This record gives sequence, structure tokens and C-alpha cells, in this order.
Amino acid sequence: MKNIPIILMGCGGVGRQLLHHIVSCRTLHANKGIHLRVAGIFDSKSFLVVPDVSSMEFNDTFLMNICQIKSNGLSLQTCVESGKSEAFSSPESTKKLTDMAARLAFTLVDCSASSETIGAITQAVNLGCCVVLANKKPLTSSMEEFDNLFLQPRRIRHESTVGAGLPIIASLNRIVSSGDTIYRIIGSLSGTLGYVMSEVEDGKPFSEVVKAAQALGYTEPDPRDDLSGMDVARKGLILARLLGHRMDMNSIKIESLYPDKMRPNTMSLKDFLANGLQLLDNDIEERIKKASSNGNVLRYVCVIENSRCNVGIQELPKESALGRLRGSDNVVEIYSRCYKEQPLVIQGAGAGNDTTAAGVLADILDLQDLFT
Repeated sequence: MKNIPIILMGCGGVGRQLLHHIVSCRTLHANKGIHLRVAGIFDSKSFLVVPDVSSMEFNDTFLMNICQIKSNGLSLQTCVESGKSEAFSSPESTKKLTDMAARLAFTLVDCSASSETIGAITQAVNLGCCVVLANKKPLTSSMEEFDNLFLQPRRIRHESTVGAGLPIIASLNRIVSSGDTIYRIIGSLSGTLGYVMSEVEDGKPFSEVVKAAQALGYTEPDPRDDLSGMDVARKGLILARLLGHRMDMNSIKIESLYPDKMRPNTMSLKDFLANGLQLLDNDIEERIKKASSNGNVLRYVCVIENSRCNVGIQELPKESALGRLRGSDNVVEIYSRCYKEQPLVIQGAGAGNDTTAAGVLADILDLQDLFT
């Protein structure tokens, strides 16, 4: 049996769902000769770890108890069991992790949403550990930090940073490795904005559609986090860098769907939902009418072409893969020498804790050959 030690960073929705997947797949993995041994878990305040990382693990009952405790908004500190686990506070956590990495190769899984994990995961990779990312921020920091992280590319997997469980990054890597040249990528990379743009196409007011998306749980608590386009821009930056483009976030042209005067530091969420949002209806309606008169539809997309990355609303043919998009799926069209006339199209659910965690789990298993 091949034992793969795992340290999990982030015990939010994706992290907890990953633990559920690991536990529920025990028989499946055992039949493949693999055992995933969860030996440590981080939250924002502390690091819970077994006394001997080289041989011990949290049992499945304990992992499910952690999930319940974190679902209730409590700290990992409440999970400490004498003789079975130790807890370290934030200042001590990174040093403890580095000491462990120097002694044992493990897989560090970052399911957080923090930019503060960059140093720790870079150190872990350089010390011979593997890293699996659902967190986009380590890949969208400075080019210097990105380069330092990818000094050992074989030890890094990050499929779930773009499109959750969809094989977007794997497909790009395969195309590039084959010598095929990718010259254009266009994609709807936000389930929220995909839903919004396909719904307003039916004549519904933009403000009503955004509120409906919020009620369905598609948006962040503040919909402006989605409407700003920043999440799409981060995903676009990751894809652009994988194609070899040396760029940072300030290189990307981003169209926000609300003006600066409605930004969170200027207008309250309550005021935005009650008064600001409906002021955006007329502009979107006019743009829809114009697109329709041209035989097109509007989609909020990321376009990577000619060393540029732009994010915003574009008119697209109704019969294209993106034009046919309905609901919250992600759709990506990849154009290359081999996919010149008919692009490679990848479509499916691109968000959700379950789907994202499944993608993370697949990435962990993809690294199994690096463990004995």
C-alpha cells in the first residue's frame, strides 16, 4: 500500500468537502493500492498536527468531527486530543511546517483563500514536498513568486484554480507539450456571470437577475465581488502565465460591471442592492439590444490573445459554444494550430465545493508516483 501523507491548509467549504471525499473513497483508493494519510490541518488561527507525522494520522471519525466543528464556526483548537494531536498558533505554524518538510516529503494541499500561504508552500516544494492548489492567490502573485514556486513544476498541481474540476489546465499543458501553438483562449470562467448574462438575454432586468443569483447562492455575499471581474481576471492570469506570458494583474484590462462610485468602500451593500444595482439596468439592456441586432449575444469572458489578456463583456455569435451557454457552467474555447477552425471546447460545472474538492483529490492522486 502506497501511503501519501497530507497536510491541509484551509478548512472552509472546499477543505471540508475534500476531507469528506477522502473518507468516502477509502475502499476505492485501497483497491488502487493507495492510502491518503491526513496528518495535519490548518485553519486561519492554528495548525493541528499528529505527534509523529512520519507514521501517524487522524482517523476518519476525527476528520468528520473536525468538519462538524469547523462548520459550526469553531477553531481547530477545540479538536485537540491529548496524545493524538498537537496545536500550534499562527506564528509557530510556519516554522513547524518547514521543520516537518525538511524531514518528510508530504503533499501540502492549499484550499484556503489566503495570500499568506505563498512562502510556506514555496519552502515546502523546495524541500521536496508536493503541492496541490485550489487557492488562486499563490499563482497570481508577483512573477518572481510565481517563478520561485515553479522551480519544481513536477511537484505542483493546480487544476482546481481554474474551472474547479474541469480539465482546463491539463488540456492546456497537453497541447503545449505536444508542440501545438495556442494562439487564442476565450472563456466564460465565472458561473455567476455566466448565469447572469444568459438570463438577461431573455429580457430580464440585470438588477433582478443579480438578486436572483444571490438568492440561489451563486454569488459571493456581496455580489460586487463577482461583478468586479477580479475572480475571472485571476483565472485568466493563471492561464496566460501557463502559456508563457510574463504578466501581472496590472497587465490585464478588466471591465467591472459597476462604476467606481458603487465600490464597497464608497457604497454600502444595502444601498447597492436597494438603489445602485437598478441604475445599471439600462446600459446592459442597450448593449443586449445592440448585440441582438448584430445576431450576437453578450457574454462576460476572458480573452487571451497576442500576449494580451482582457476581461469583460463581449458580443459573440449565438451559435458558438459560448453563445449557446445557459446557466452557471464554465465554457472555454481553445484555438491552436490543430484546433484552428473548430476550437477545443471544455464545458461543465466550474464552481461548487463538491466539484472543486473532487478536482483537488484528483490532483493529489496524480502525484502518487512521487511517493514510495
